[in-house]
Amino acid sequence: QVQLVESGGDSVQPGGSLRLSCAASGFTLDRWCVGWFRQAPGKEREGVARLSTRRGSTYYADSVKGRFTISQDNAKNTAYLQMNSLKPEDTAMYYCAADPSCITWPRIHYWGQGTQVTVSS
Repeated sequence: QVQLVESGGDSVQPGGSLRLSCAASGFTLDRWCVGWFRQAPGKEREGVARLSTRRGSTYYADSVKGRFTISQDNAKNTAYLQMNSLKPEDTAMYYCAADPSCITWPRIHYWGQGTQVTVSS
């Protein structure tokens, strides 16, 4: 059964860093399209980043470009979102997502449960 489990969310000060993890089971992650979304209270869901290792393609939202990096560890079947220079506006629930293809992204078939990131002083 396909399952995605996020971890790594925390409360940090502005300018801090976090690394979110997305552990996958039931499929081989590097054969799929994987990405991260976030949603803050009262705001629309925002696609943050996505990665297709097979296709060698990445995507980053303009709001996080240069600060966030998506990656995979194939041995651990885990995807990561490294977040640096965090800002208060990055505060949100972050969700890992995966789909067999990036072509129809963001038509997502599988979602994680979410992990909370809070950036405040």
